Amino acid sequence: MAPAFLMKELLFTKMHGIGNDYIYINCLSSIPDHISRLAVEMSRQHTGVGADGIILILPSDNADFGMRIFNADGSEAKMCGNGARCVGKYLWDYNLTDSTHITLETLSGIKHLYLHPDAQGSVNTVTVDMGAPSTLCKNIGVTHNCEEMIEFPISIDDSIYRITAVSMGNPHGVIFTDSLSDIDIADLGSKLEHHPMWHDRANIEFIETIDSSHINMRVWERGSGETMACGTGACAAAVAARITGRCQAESITVSLLGGDLQISFADNGNVMLTGPAATVMEGRYFTQDINPTESTQSQC
Repeated sequence: MAPAFLMKELLFTKMHGIGNDYIYINCLSSIPDHISRLAVEMSRQHTGVGADGIILILPSDNADFGMRIFNADGSEAKMCGNGARCVGKYLWDYNLTDSTHITLETLSGIKHLYLHPDAQGSVNTVTVDMGAPSTLCKNIGVTHNCEEMIEFPISIDDSIYRITAVSMGNPHGVIFTDSLSDIDIADLGSKLEHHPMWHDRANIEFIETIDSSHINMRVWERGSGETMACGTGACAAAVAARITGRCQAESITVSLLGGDLQISFADNGNVMLTGPAATVMEGRYFTQDINPTESTQSQC
């Protein structure tokens, strides 16, 4: 007897922060099954919605709302600055909040979102307090013989690349180069992401310094490959630019493939990320379950 299939309809909203696109699902009442598998299926460019991953908007006992992020390969990320900004816009647009200050629980702690409504009452720009960065290897998840990894030489295919390791709640390896056009982002990014020095892989940022308040960046994200933008990566890059003396401004513009982000530093040392958030589309995604009696509880 052929197995019975049950079609399930899943409402979603696709949003992006300067090209870093995710599929947003309202999970305040219920959570879909098999989240990791769902992230892989929905993120596919030709047979799914097409995105860098999915983000679940959840209730929280410790903050106003919660957020969980699953990359296009099904792995779970701790934090996403572009994603957090879009969550803020989502909550405002769908009348889930009327506050311009929202606390958001993530796997890297509770983040504070500051929404900036325009004259028409629309929110298209959000600032996220990303918290304090760390350059301590023990906090980043990188094996090194010193407390910090600052421009440490790493050999890849007989070439030397100097990496500065930074944590923004997730691990980053920042490399400064004279010209981004000289870097094979896909090849080098993948090799550095999976380098054994990282305890659980890392995001890799390639940086070209323009001046003391402006850098260009391309990013290879852990679990997603090269993306148009990465909020935590932009923060890590700005931190690395300051500690290596390349940028000394209080506010640093980070230009990515998808657009610009503004990184500033609060008096308490926290990194503030400001940038746009945009809605692309709303839709219905249909999933098939072979066993219609399967539990509806989340199986991540």
